[in-house]
Amino acid sequence: MGAPGGRPWPPRECGNPHAGRGRAAAGARHEGVAAHYGDLFREQRALADGTGLVDLSHRGVVTVSGDDRLSWLHLLLTQHVSDLAPHRATEALILSANGHIEHAMYLVDDGTTVWMHVEPGTQGELIAYLESMKFFYRVEVTDRTEDIAVVHLPAGSIAEVPDGVTVRETPQGRDVFLPRADLEAYAAANGPVAGILAYEALRVEAHRPRVGFETDHRTIPHELGWIGTAVHLQKGCYRGQETVARVHNLGKPPRRLVFLHLDGSEVHLPGHGTPVRLAADGEEGRQLGFITTSARHHELGPIALALVKRNVAVDAELLAGDTAAAQETVVEP
Repeated sequence: MGAPGGRPWPPRECGNPHAGRGRAAAGARHEGVAAHYGDLFREQRALADGTGLVDLSHRGVVTVSGDDRLSWLHLLLTQHVSDLAPHRATEALILSANGHIEHAMYLVDDGTTVWMHVEPGTQGELIAYLESMKFFYRVEVTDRTEDIAVVHLPAGSIAEVPDGVTVRETPQGRDVFLPRADLEAYAAANGPVAGILAYEALRVEAHRPRVGFETDHRTIPHELGWIGTAVHLQKGCYRGQETVARVHNLGKPPRRLVFLHLDGSEVHLPGHGTPVRLAADGEEGRQLGFITTSARHHELGPIALALVKRNVAVDAELLAGDTAAAQETVVEP
């Protein structure tokens, strides 16, 4: 079977039909999927134009079935899901008792089962927590990662989805929960396949946070702009709700997410964790935050998301390591 664009499929490796020749390794944070397929900017432009697909088969897939699934999840999640309509996409968080973000879940209910995809490798910990909270509720939690792969179709895509397959449709596109055995054939029929770096560049452009990238052990939802999209402020109690309500009603979060335009003359991109300082203070100045994700964008050039102290002036020129950066506000100070 041929790959999109007429290339032969590279040999299968670790269950990934795109592994081997024709792809670039994506690194530890995206282990199991391709960084790109030879032309990062072409792949980005294709996704922006609504063509092609992204292999997200490294993400964890979890289902919750049973008569009590929505009312039970409503008690645990930051999102209002007790009345979630079938086929309506939403996203939700699980917080610690102190309100720090532990998990982000991207959900859809098909009428009998809630499907969710989560950050790679986190499904085991998530399932352990959910199992510990089942009590007398009529629910069944299942890890579907081994047999179901997530495929992303960009907004505007006219690719068909096989009958009986669950789809999560959002303004950014459709997340398809595809049988893993069908991944290779589906990609060949609906390509070209874009690598994860193209997908990530468009995510950064859209200011969409990710757990493990834009978060650390003390991140709260307000810092990333997740209030309203993943956190419902008028629902009942859940773990960490006191912190959410207190910060929303009485204060401000200690940090805020910003979008950075990076100096395009630099060859390298500042990596995750690179210190952010005031440009006026130079490279030896006080650290005010850190880079969370950086990317090369087909139109904007080098860009990044960063988490900085709330009191950093919105018009301040910054340094990401040794790279000059101009900021745009994502979360208001």
